[in-house]
Amino acid sequence: MTSIALFNNKGGVGKTTLTYHLAHMIQRLGLSVLAVDLDPQANLTSMCLEETEIEELWENPSELIDQGAAAAGLPGAGRVRSGQTIADAVRPILEGTGDIATVEPARLQPGLWLLPGSLDLSRFEDKLSNEWSRAYAGDIAAVRTSTSFHRIIEQATRSVEAEVVLIDVGPNLGAINRAALISADTVLMPLAADLFSLKGLSNLGPTLRQWRADWQGLVLPRVPPNISAPRADMRPLGYVIMQPEMRLDRPVKAYERWLQRIPRVYSSAVLDESPPSRADDRHRIATLRNYRSLMPLAHDARKPMFDLRAADGALGSTQQYVKTCFKEFRALAQEVLTRIGESPAESHRSSSADRRE
Repeated sequence: MTSIALFNNKGGVGKTTLTYHLAHMIQRLGLSVLAVDLDPQANLTSMCLEETEIEELWENPSELIDQGAAAAGLPGAGRVRSGQTIADAVRPILEGTGDIATVEPARLQPGLWLLPGSLDLSRFEDKLSNEWSRAYAGDIAAVRTSTSFHRIIEQATRSVEAEVVLIDVGPNLGAINRAALISADTVLMPLAADLFSLKGLSNLGPTLRQWRADWQGLVLPRVPPNISAPRADMRPLGYVIMQPEMRLDRPVKAYERWLQRIPRVYSSAVLDESPPSRADDRHRIATLRNYRSLMPLAHDARKPMFDLRAADGALGSTQQYVKTCFKEFRALAQEVLTRIGESPAESHRSSSADRRE
């Protein structure tokens, strides 16, 4: 199993959309995937589940059902059960009543699961922040708190036998993201070609190195053998350029100027290496064009953009756009799997028979 955190210190670059579509495409290539929503805004959860499912998951009364806009179902009979979010998993630690609780991932389709998020997760921020320095001294409660996300993901991964874990995190360098990122084997960075993304890279690289050094040097040696702890590898996997709303073959001058600076900033700030030449973009995994016109259709159809059909409103020339979207995300997923050492073809041959329903 390999875990990949998708992270950028700058928001609004399409990180959650990328996580959602990458999860579906990797599953399409034959590997089992667990998507983990560690963003307190829970945007990935809202993309994956119907509103009535989220209401049940968060144990809220369903206004849609009360208003007759959605049919009522038997509690626990669908894809989700109430109280099965990451916020519920850490609640015993937050309230001082025990260790992490076991939560059940939501099965979205064969080979694809979601470990749902919740707005309540934001309450865990202060707890994680306060316990971080205490973990340096080997305080057992602090270690349990700091390793909670790792252990929740580990339990969920084992329960569904996931081969790839994608972790969606918020756009900040706070305590929740620190605990989320030290749980990741690798980090994939979605970027826009602008000043804000480059500044985000400049902040992100040194911060990740500091977190790694602190965890591996000060905390990990003091973790008792009965507590599972991450190694905090956080190996930079590369970056994905998220194209703005313009033609890919005719970028404006401002876009091109920022695009040329990304390899140098990534190498120096994130990898702590000597800056490469402008032409050296070996760390760029893909450039994805803007598919914003497909997003409303995909949202209404509750499916990835590359799965849209004529019945979903993808008519005429839009169908060609859908095909292009499929090709780009397939190429992206294949490159990501190559970089983490997975073979989609071999995995598909060995496991597709087991997942067929």
